[in-house]
Amino acid sequence: MTREEIVDLFAQREAAMNHQDADGLAALYAEDAVVESPLGGTHQGRAAIGAVFKAGFEAFNDVTITTDDLIIDGDHVVHVFTMSGTDTGGLMGMEPSGRPALVPMVWVGQVTDGLIVRERRVYDFTGMLVQIGVLKAKPA
Repeated sequence: MTREEIVDLFAQREAAMNHQDADGLAALYAEDAVVESPLGGTHQGRAAIGAVFKAGFEAFNDVTITTDDLIIDGDHVVHVFTMSGTDTGGLMGMEPSGRPALVPMVWVGQVTDGLIVRERRVYDFTGMLVQIGVLKAKPA
């Protein structure tokens, strides 16, 4: 893939995220893609990846992302962005808190033939839980 094609792929991903389009997001992944995430664990396959996006959108139905940086080296991509959303649907089966979260994230991945084939998501999961009120942090 060319650099321009990868930039376009990630622009499509950002647009799909900001429209809470789980099916559109899943379509950007290869049939046998693998995603590793602090929240969802490891998932393989487009259907499983789409299900994780759907669950996320059910918990944070107003989620948006803003790209901070997109680093491309051949077929490897690092997407640095900020996710914001409100816990309106309840995360992991918990009652919704109605509280917002602002979470810096990094997705490290690989692309082949126009699709994402591997992705590792890195973010402060504990910090997100504190923001939405699931965990309490002791003030310093």
